[in-house]
Amino acid sequence: MGRTYLVEEGIGQYLTELSTKVKPYVTGLLIGQCSPQRDYVIRAVRTPPKEQQQQEESLGPPKLASLDEEWITTHASQVSRMLPGGLLVLGVFMIATPELAKDGQNALRKLIFSVEKSLSKRRLWKPAEEEVSDRAALQICSATKKVVCRTYDVQDPKSSAKPADWKYQNALTASWVALGCTVNVNIHIPLLATSPNHDLEKNTKNGLNRWSKQIEDSVFLINGQVKDEDTELLEGQKKFRGNTQPSTQISDVKVLTQLCQGASPRSTATVQVCSGSINLRGAVKCRAYIHSNKPKVKEAIQALKRDIINTLSDRCEILFEDLILNEGPQKKNFGREYHVLPQRLFVPVAGSSVMLSDYKFGDEAAGEIQERFVEMLDQPVQTEDMHIAEDISTVDICPVTDSPSDTQQAQLTKATLLLKLQQNMGLVVAAAVAVLASIFSFNYFSD
Repeated sequence: MGRTYLVEEGIGQYLTELSTKVKPYVTGLLIGQCSPQRDYVIRAVRTPPKEQQQQEESLGPPKLASLDEEWITTHASQVSRMLPGGLLVLGVFMIATPELAKDGQNALRKLIFSVEKSLSKRRLWKPAEEEVSDRAALQICSATKKVVCRTYDVQDPKSSAKPADWKYQNALTASWVALGCTVNVNIHIPLLATSPNHDLEKNTKNGLNRWSKQIEDSVFLINGQVKDEDTELLEGQKKFRGNTQPSTQISDVKVLTQLCQGASPRSTATVQVCSGSINLRGAVKCRAYIHSNKPKVKEAIQALKRDIINTLSDRCEILFEDLILNEGPQKKNFGREYHVLPQRLFVPVAGSSVMLSDYKFGDEAAGEIQERFVEMLDQPVQTEDMHIAEDISTVDICPVTDSPSDTQQAQLTKATLLLKLQQNMGLVVAAAVAVLASIFSFNYFSD
């Protein structure tokens, strides 16, 4: 038995409109949410046209073998940044003429694995063992409008196609549940002197990787309560049947990060030669959406955890891309600099309770964001619908030098000696206490 995809009804109209413009094919992404029982598709987004592709079309009808995988996977990476927790790229679609239909599934299969490989490289979290790993390949004939949906297991490179049901449903996300939280961030990332080229981006990712493990181990309070992971998220709440109007149920979540990790409260001090540091500070707004078909608490918490990790990782990526764009790829080392991380904003989806997101630098005009939504998500956005959700977060990059100076080295040596002296003093004091105790004990019994 194959998987079932419940699809927002408006997507059918969107795909039909695309099929009238196809010449001779068009590709795109399917966006939605996985669940153990079924998957939900809430948006379909065409691949942005490429100037080179338009020139090739004017010379003659291209073949599917000429699909630009890098262009499509780059689009998938950009789109994934604009998805809040709980949403992901569920698969790819292709609308093609009957002449190209024969090779369509092979092309889709190749795209699915390329997109998944590209997206998985950027993740700082690992999929759970029980997580759904099937991705959809939707093929539509532009002439007959016939729809064929198949799935491939992206965890299995040798996976073969399995049939899947494609069912349209009205107001699919009208009553989805939203979870929101604010996470205060204060991350200190040392830049080791032994790190080659002091690559800021690589060091930042390593630091975020350690921080993401803290988020994974955190305690989440939903509306002030710790709930058992296997219970239903909406347990005890009233459900209004027949309501097709978007009505978001928002749950307030508090994130409690553990101060000490590990079973033992003891820790070992480590002295490392550092040539600088990166400090990330601010408060980030996070949001996740979950389907309303008896969702489990663990599904909701997992979606929010991933949004917390993704939103900080994504905006650091965006910052470094902006630095490279403005200052050149050769600039790997920086002096003492303060940078402002892009702020997160949310935009509603028409007829849905779900909101999509994007990131805005302070000097970016609203028109640039509107253009990005049209290009990436094929969705026009009004200025008044863009809601900036948070205050400014910063990145403080302390001076990075090629090697520690003599003064730094002397200070480091002094600090190391002091640390060892303190440790030795601790042993001496402990030994003295033990000797005094034994003398006291001997005198006491002698009396």
